[in-house]
Amino acid sequence: MQRTTVIQQERWDLRAEATWGNAPAGKEVVALRAENDQLRRALASRAVIDQARGMMMILTPCHRGAARKLLVDVSRQCDARLPEVAAALVAAWEGKPLPEHMQKAMRRTVRRFHADTQGCDSRPSSGSSRRKTP
Repeated sequence: MQRTTVIQQERWDLRAEATWGNAPAGKEVVALRAENDQLRRALASRAVIDQARGMMMILTPCHRGAARKLLVDVSRQCDARLPEVAAALVAAWEGKPLPEHMQKAMRRTVRRFHADTQGCDSRPSSGSSRRKTP
């Protein structure tokens, strides 16, 4: 509770400086508010991206890095930003339909991922399948 009071008091002091004609302080307050808003949006989109990454890890058993690459691939195919794709995927998990172009991109990406991982696992190693007779 004390910390909140201190922050509110500091905010009031900055607002008072800005309104009393101190032009450089007013510009600084505006810049700080813009930076604060930008950081809040970044944190909010980061949480949604992490949720979508977890969903991809469940849908396609893979690690965090691979799940992020899959999401990035879908966003490139859809020509959309990563937070938009992540938000749509989380909304789809909650019952809202995923847009058709994202569905198609998701199918292609997941199919390619499974084909690549199965291809790596099913390749015979060189010479290990044959036994040499003495």
